[in-house]
Amino acid sequence: MTRRQPPAAAVLLLHGGREDGLGAPPPGPFNLPALRMRPFAHALRRALPGDVLVRAVRYGHRGWNGARADPLHDAVRALDELRRAAGDIPVVLVGHSMGGRAALHAAGHPLVRGVVGLAPWCPDGDPVEQLAGRDVVLVHSPRDRVTSAAASRTLTGRARRAGARSCLVTVPGSDHPMLRRAPVWHRLTTALVTGLLDRAPLPEPVARALLLPPGASAEDGTVELDRLLPGAAGGSGTTGGADGTGGAARFGTSR
Repeated sequence: MTRRQPPAAAVLLLHGGREDGLGAPPPGPFNLPALRMRPFAHALRRALPGDVLVRAVRYGHRGWNGARADPLHDAVRALDELRRAAGDIPVVLVGHSMGGRAALHAAGHPLVRGVVGLAPWCPDGDPVEQLAGRDVVLVHSPRDRVTSAAASRTLTGRARRAGARSCLVTVPGSDHPMLRRAPVWHRLTTALVTGLLDRAPLPEPVARALLLPPGASAEDGTVELDRLLPGAAGGSGTTGGADGTGGAARFGTSR
């Protein structure tokens, strides 16, 4: 029997949720935010070698729940378990919406090398000190009506001043659930993660933005996707539930 090689690096996926909700996330196909992340997991597994683990973080509760910050503790627990099993391997956190907020909060964990936040929830005043020394790339559509692209831009500037290497990539013509232009989101996320794990070159505009000095403005660190990925401008169609979740209206006010 062939023994599976131990992981040399890992990607942890954190799906979205709600601002409040103490109940457990719904199971299987009823957990729409988790389904939304499956195409990202598939794309990452195809692009990364077998020694890179791709795993989803399991939540105990559906919401962030104020000072409880439940998904943050779930993320830290998953990182601790990974460290016990695989040692001090580099990890990139990929979080959508509420999961993006959890990923940013958990970035101070010793394993975390970088964060890719997809349409992240970035309330004013959230801490950024834990991002020092990390690579932080946020991706947001200016048309998002659930979380704020402007708040993501502000956070990248604050993070850079706190010692992070940060960047915002905007995705024109998309939406919060990432259904419009879905293939582009998957392609970009894969390029960012493989680059942050040193498995492939980062897209050059992102690499340049991550090298900006701490005093650079948030606008200087913002890159439009259609200038970043060749051919991305042609992928503006709606995928209508290619990930099995259906249309954007079904997600309500989930974060």
